[in-house]
Amino acid sequence: MAVVAFAFALAWLTYPSDKSPKGSYLRVMAAVNSGKPEAVFPYIETEAQHAAFSIGKYHRDARAAVQSAYPEPERSRELRRLAPLAEVEPGPGVFAWYATRYGWLDRLRLDLSGVASVEVNGDRASVETVRGTRYSFRKRDTGMWGLTLFTARLVADGQKAARDFSQIEAAAKDYQAVQRPN
Repeated sequence: MAVVAFAFALAWLTYPSDKSPKGSYLRVMAAVNSGKPEAVFPYIETEAQHAAFSIGKYHRDARAAVQSAYPEPERSRELRRLAPLAEVEPGPGVFAWYATRYGWLDRLRLDLSGVASVEVNGDRASVETVRGTRYSFRKRDTGMWGLTLFTARLVADGQKAARDFSQIEAAAKDYQAVQRPN
């Protein structure tokens, strides 16, 4: 029993900090291996995290506008479309939805392996795996390193959600104006 406790203590003491690219990569790897996409969320870059929160907010706000003003059958159709991202936890839940929908964990699982090397250049880093794949990280304000792999998709979809909400909000106002008695 003492040997197991010693081995655990040694592993815990030597595990790299998440304030290093290697430590963040190893935490992503652990989350992927345990099948927990929401546990990857703290280790994506800040811009991607903000986008995941924005996507959830715009979908919830759009759903509220549709519920309050849209006539049938548009209301039911739009509510079905908006529901998946309006009903999940903001941020980590949105990321988990994307990871499941687009197979992001499966993609990572195919190539996750030990760390062969780490290159740090200012606030950017590249972790090269034993299999030769490179993963880019960016240093966040907190000092943690965030994986950049999902940023482009999340940011683009965050911008699209903002545009969609703007159109839905305008349509809701038009529907309300038509429904008001003169």
